[in-house]
Amino acid sequence: MSTHRFSVIIEKDEDGFFAYCPQLQGCYTQGETHEEALENLKDAIRLHVEDRLANGETIPSLEYLTLSAVEMEL
Repeated sequence: MSTHRFSVIIEKDEDGFFAYCPQLQGCYTQGETHEEALENLKDAIRLHVEDRLANGETIPSLEYLTLSAVEMEL
C-alpha cells in the first residue's frame, strides 16, 4: 500500500456541498455538510483509484497546487 496526495475542492451550493478531485476526471460527489462531502469524496477517490489500478492505469500525483480568488468589478 502506498500513500498518495490528492487535491480536493469543496464548494457550498444551494443543496449542501459539492466536492471534487481535479486530478481524477469525473471524481466528484456531494453531501449535506462539509464533513459528509469530504468523507464521500474520500470514498469516491478510493473507488476511482482502485478502478484505475485494475485497468493498469497510472495514478496522477500532486506536483504543484495553487488556489487563488480574484475579486473584480464588472
